[in-house]
Amino acid sequence: MKITFLGTGTSQGVPVIGCECEVCRSLDFRDKRLRVSILVEVGGRTLVIDSGPDFRQQMLRERVKRLDAVLFTHEHKDHTAGLDDIRAYNFMQHMDMPLYGDQRVLNQLQQEFSYIFTNATYPGVPRVELNPIQNEPFEVFGIPVTPINVLHHRLPVFGFRIGDFTYITDANFISDAEKEKIKGSKVVVLNALRKEPHISHFSLSEALAVLEEIGPEQAYLTHISHLLGLHQEVEKELPSFVNLAYDGLVLSL
Repeated sequence: MKITFLGTGTSQGVPVIGCECEVCRSLDFRDKRLRVSILVEVGGRTLVIDSGPDFRQQMLRERVKRLDAVLFTHEHKDHTAGLDDIRAYNFMQHMDMPLYGDQRVLNQLQQEFSYIFTNATYPGVPRVELNPIQNEPFEVFGIPVTPINVLHHRLPVFGFRIGDFTYITDANFISDAEKEKIKGSKVVVLNALRKEPHISHFSLSEALAVLEEIGPEQAYLTHISHLLGLHQEVEKELPSFVNLAYDGLVLSL
């Protein structure tokens, strides 16, 4: 399995217009973050989790020539706004793009991208195939996927476990039952927005406490705001098994 971090930031993580903080002025490429998304290559298939506003730029940067499916964690715009740009893969692959998400999320996509779903579609619009999922295992082209149900304040969000890899973003609560699904993962990716508490995201200390409890061999932090601090400085504060992810980071499992 090959994992590529397409983006590790949030809308507070990209350079902010007029902001003069040290992260926004940093020349370290690891401090330059696009909206959070990840590419998973497994079993001869290529999956993306979330297609945010930077989706096209991310796919071009990584030269992703084939895309087999998109999985959505939730319906917030910073995770869905790039959906229109799957049309290039429709054209190249001559197939409708399978989308997987909670029915609530798919309903929101149909509302926000209504032109895709009208009966009289305009030539060239994205072509999709909707696949509702619930909090139970499912398969994508024969690849087993286990959803992890977490809370983003009061909003249910899905993380996903694929083999020994678990990916969770936009969470500030994970129940004990859902943590059991994660345990045994060799690599866990978890959100850590900033050091200060936040109403809907894990802070750095909260994320580290969850990772200590779950005990993966290796963990990476994502959905990082510029308020967390400089990559090279934050890295020094982390336990030996935890690293900050950065855009373009590639893992092999």
